[in-house]
Amino acid sequence: MFLKQPLKYIREHTTKPIFNIDFTNTNNRTTMGEVDPAFVQEQEHRPKLSIIEAKGIPEIDLSPIFNHDVPDQSAVDALVKEIGSASKEWGFFQVTNHGVPLSLRQRLEEASRLFFAQSLEDKKKVARDEINPTGYYDTEHTKNVRDWKEVFDFLSQDPTFVPLNSDEDDHQVIQWSNPSPPYPPQFRAIVEEYLEEMEKLAYKLLELIALSLGLEAKRFEKFFKLQTSFIRFNHYPPCPYPHLALGVGRHKDAGALTILAQDEVGGLEVKRKSDQEWVLVKPTPDAYIINVGDIIQVWSNDAYESVEHRVMVNSQRERFSIPFFFFPAHDTEVKPLEELINDENPSKYRPYNWGKFLVNRKSSNFQKKKAENVQIYHYKIA
Repeated sequence: MFLKQPLKYIREHTTKPIFNIDFTNTNNRTTMGEVDPAFVQEQEHRPKLSIIEAKGIPEIDLSPIFNHDVPDQSAVDALVKEIGSASKEWGFFQVTNHGVPLSLRQRLEEASRLFFAQSLEDKKKVARDEINPTGYYDTEHTKNVRDWKEVFDFLSQDPTFVPLNSDEDDHQVIQWSNPSPPYPPQFRAIVEEYLEEMEKLAYKLLELIALSLGLEAKRFEKFFKLQTSFIRFNHYPPCPYPHLALGVGRHKDAGALTILAQDEVGGLEVKRKSDQEWVLVKPTPDAYIINVGDIIQVWSNDAYESVEHRVMVNSQRERFSIPFFFFPAHDTEVKPLEELINDENPSKYRPYNWGKFLVNRKSSNFQKKKAENVQIYHYKIA
């Protein structure tokens, strides 16, 4: 059952053994006493090894807005309705015919594999730190439990301006910048080309979401002039105890939209709103998985909901995924849009500053906190 590859990964990525197993004995079983507790989910949040496949997650064809010189208005109207229904009922959907060149995505995925195949020493040459949280990292936590993954983060805008800290009374701003990995060759150029395509798609999706809420198509655009967006490369090595650990623990995405490219291995699970069951999102070749983030939930005054999701690990195969996180400018005040609130539907959230929220969230990546990380429900009006 146990492979040499995870053992190699474990030896490279930790300073102490994660578990004590004789890999020559196939009858071994991991137990709580043998596993590094940093990776172990609480009993109620451990993954079920019996998978429920999410057959209901909508697959939406974007060709009405990409493949026509003169758009068919009735087809666009139908598309807007589909987007609205998916955002309301699921918070997740897949898109096809999205305009992103397949050849570019394939080049990016190959570059990701080559980057993570390097030695730990080489990857750490572009490691991130508490001052500049871009680059390579392998000890990220979600809800104070360590994720079974390694990542490489790259900003959409270089430099990106953010608050110095989360203190509401401190108005100092600093800049984050991107590393330039020496390997694989042209990695940075490929990423930058792909980011342009991600931004185009993100703006198109925002227009559709705005229209589905009865807003002007460009209503959200002004918030992203100096965006804080970034792309992440995830590598999930095979894990010998998929019943205890997760690639990423349960969470909701804090930004506006996430556009995810996942490989054929799969592992993304979404908490279905209808019954709160965890269901697997089966990979669709060349499609992107879109999820509505917390900011859209607040802007829409809860008309659309950001949904919990997590990533399962695989005991046999490594997995790669590439999410693009679409974030507004750091000085954006996030609050329900005035067009969507009235006496019958008053504002459900107090305003919050996105940049302060972001740097607060980032700080928990480097240390376990005694209190829960900041969430949008902390701004909920009773």
